[in-house]
Amino acid sequence: MRVLALLALVALSGCGSPSDDTVDGATRSEAQALNDAATMIDNNAVAPVLRNEASPRI
Repeated sequence: MRVLALLALVALSGCGSPSDDTVDGATRSEAQALNDAATMIDNNAVAPVLRNEASPRI
């Protein structure tokens, strides 16, 4: 019985609440890196050409 109780305590010791340094499952540094990558992708995105616009002639 003592062994079972000890195993239960060991198993529960691995469980814990997420740390305060997480944002939606990622650490603050990981979240910042993802935001930076998204900003870089947005900055490199090409605006869509609308069909109603006249295309510039060269």
